[in-house]
Amino acid sequence: MKNLMNKFLKNESGATAIEYALIAGALSIAIIGGMALVGEGLSARFGNIKTELTKSVSGGTTGGTTGGTTGGS
Repeated sequence: MKNLMNKFLKNESGATAIEYALIAGALSIAIIGGMALVGEGLSARFGNIKTELTKSVSGGTTGGTTGGTTGGS
């Protein structure tokens, strides 16, 4: 029984597996956090592009006679 207990206390393979699991968990949290930040930036950028394209298209269909900077009043 004493030998069995000594073997159990000296066995470090479980500790190594736990260390690898903690490292993998930390890396995945960092990757997910980074992707979230990149996603927010891309969403904002595409929103700005959409706004500018909408302005451009709606300004071009009026012929420039009403509104905008080219209209004459």
